This record gives sequence, C-alpha cells and structure tokens, in this order.
Amino acid sequence: MKYTKITTWFLAIAMFMFGILKFVNPFKGWYTVQIVNSGLGQISYSMGIMGEIAVGVALFFCLINGQRISKKLYIFLTTISFLTIIIMMLTGVFVHLHPNVPADVLPLKIKPPYIPLFFLVVALSNIYLLINRNTQKTEGRPNS
Repeated sequence: MKYTKITTWFLAIAMFMFGILKFVNPFKGWYTVQIVNSGLGQISYSMGIMGEIAVGVALFFCLINGQRISKKLYIFLTTISFLTIIIMMLTGVFVHLHPNVPADVLPLKIKPPYIPLFFLVVALSNIYLLINRNTQKTEGRPNS
C-alpha cells in the first residue's frame, strides 16, 4: 500500500506540473516543436496538456478524498488515470524515437525515452498492484 500511495502522489504531482509547465516558455516552445515535428496533429497539442492536468487533478482528488469516496469510485478513477498515463507515455516514447524531433526539445535533451518509459512502468506497476490487491480481497486471501 505504501508503494502505491507514494507513486500515486508522484504521478499526480508530476503529471499536473508537466501539464501546467506547457503554458510557459521554454516548455511551451519545446512541446510545440515535439508535436509539430512528430506529425501528431494540432489536436494532440491540447489533448496532451488537458490529459496531463486532468490526470493530475483526478489522482489528487483520489488521494485527498480516498476515505470519503467509495472504493469502487477510487479504483475506477485511479485505474483510468493510470491507463491514461500509459497512453500518454507510449505517445512520449513515439515522440522521443521520431527522427524529426531533435534532442534539444526533449526532457533532459536526450533521445532515448527513459523518462516516458519510467512513468509507463510506474503506472503499469500501480495498475498491477491495484488489481492484485482487489483480487486477493475478493478471494478472501490476506493482503500482502
């Protein structure tokens, strides 16, 4: 439980922060070049920003109100958020590997997609643990 809570806070803060940063330069300019040069289309620009902010807000909501909302709603919102992060990070891997996107507009100025792959693994691990924990509880096994 502790791992999931820590990584969920990390993802909430990081996704929200990265979404907000895309409104200010130099991040706005870098993000624009990434979208244009990768050929993702103009709609991807807004969807990426809105997606990051929405995921951050949804995870903050779950973390802050976890005891006040139903378990079913908590699981639904966190699972959808983690799946959305996975989709966004797969897109990030595509952008990193796209030959028309220069390294100087990428995070840390590196082409290998270490950052999106890290976020992808964290989101996948949270989904796995969430599913595993709920499967154990429904089958009557003790929580590990």
